Amino acid sequence: MNKLQQIALTKIKGVGPKTARNLLAHCGSVDGIFRSKKKELLRIPQIGQTTVEAILSKNYLSDAEKELQFVEKHGIDLLWIEDENYPKRLLYCDDAPLLLYYKGSATLNPQRCVSIVGTRNATSYGKQLCEELLAAFQEQNILVVSGLAYGIDVHAHRQSLKHGVSTVAVLGHGLDMIYPAAHRDVASRMLADGGLITEFPSGTIPERNNFPARNRIIAGLSDVTIVVEAARKGGALITAEIANSYHRDVCAFPGRIDQEYSAGCNYLIKTNRAHLIRHAQDLFYLMDWKDSAKQGCAKQLQLLPTDMSTDQQRVYRLIQENETSNIDDIAQQLAWPMSKLAMVLLEMEMNNHIVALPGKTYKLL
Repeated sequence: MNKLQQIALTKIKGVGPKTARNLLAHCGSVDGIFRSKKKELLRIPQIGQTTVEAILSKNYLSDAEKELQFVEKHGIDLLWIEDENYPKRLLYCDDAPLLLYYKGSATLNPQRCVSIVGTRNATSYGKQLCEELLAAFQEQNILVVSGLAYGIDVHAHRQSLKHGVSTVAVLGHGLDMIYPAAHRDVASRMLADGGLITEFPSGTIPERNNFPARNRIIAGLSDVTIVVEAARKGGALITAEIANSYHRDVCAFPGRIDQEYSAGCNYLIKTNRAHLIRHAQDLFYLMDWKDSAKQGCAKQLQLLPTDMSTDQQRVYRLIQENETSNIDDIAQQLAWPMSKLAMVLLEMEMNNHIVALPGKTYKLL
C-alpha cells in the first residue's frame, strides 16, 4: 500500500480514526478513498460536506510528502492498521490510531505486555516498588510500556533497562524530539532493547491535549495496566480508566492512607477499578502467567459437549488447545467483534462449559 497515501489520510482536517475507518469500510482501501468522486463520498453515512471537501482539496499532500521524507531519512517504521506488524492488542480498541510511527527493536506483539504508570512526583516507596517489580520480570518475556514522563514512567523504563526487560515509550509528540529533554539518554538506550512509538507526525509539539490520546495507546498496547503511585487526579488514573473501558485488567499498589501519592491507587482499589497487588507474584497469579517450562503436559483433548452452538464449539476448541485462553487472543483468532465474543462466553459460562479466571482468561470445566 502507498505509504504516502497512508500518511495523507491522517493529515486531512476533520478525519480522525473513527471517520477514517468509516471511509475505509465503504471505499475498500486508502487508494479507493482518494479515487472516489464527490458524489460517492457524500453517499457514505456520517461523512458530511466539510469532510468531503477537505478530502478533495489535496491541501494535505505536501505535508504528507515531507513526513514521508522524514520517516525514510531516520529509519522510522510506519505501522498501518491493516499491517501484520501493527500491535494486535491495540486493534481491539475502537479508537486505535490508523498509523503509528515506531523506532526500535522490540516486537509490539509480545507474549506478555504490561503498562506501568504513575505520578510524576515519585517517592522512594514508588521507586522501590518499580525496582522490585522489574527485577521479577527478568526471563518472563514481558514487554514494559510507559510514557517516558518524569517520576514513575521514566523509573519504570530505567529499571527495565537495568534488568534486561524490553521497554517501549509512547510519546505525546513527534519522533523529531524527546520530551522531557532530560530523558534523551534513556530514550536512546531504549532503541537497542525496546523502542519509541507515537501516532503524532514530526513537528508535533508536546501540547497538553496530546497526552490523554497518548494514554489510550499505553492502555491499548498492554494486557494489564499497573498504577504504582498516583494522586487522586492525574494522567495515571486517566490511563487506568481507559484500560478499564477496553476491558483490560488494571492493578494498583496500595499505600498509606495519609500519603497524597497513594490516594489514587487506594481509590482505584476501593472502587473496584483495580486489583490490589503487592508484588510481581500477585500479578502473575492474577494474569495466570506461568513459566512455560512449568506448564507440564497438556491435557488430553476432551469430547465436545453436545448442547453447544457452532460458535460455542469454535470457542471451546480454542480454549481446549491452549488449556487457558485470554479473551483478546480468542477474539483475534476468530476475528470476532468483542461484543459477540462476550455474549458467547457468557452463554458458555452459564451452561457450565467454561469458567472465568483472573486476567479475563477462560478454561474448560
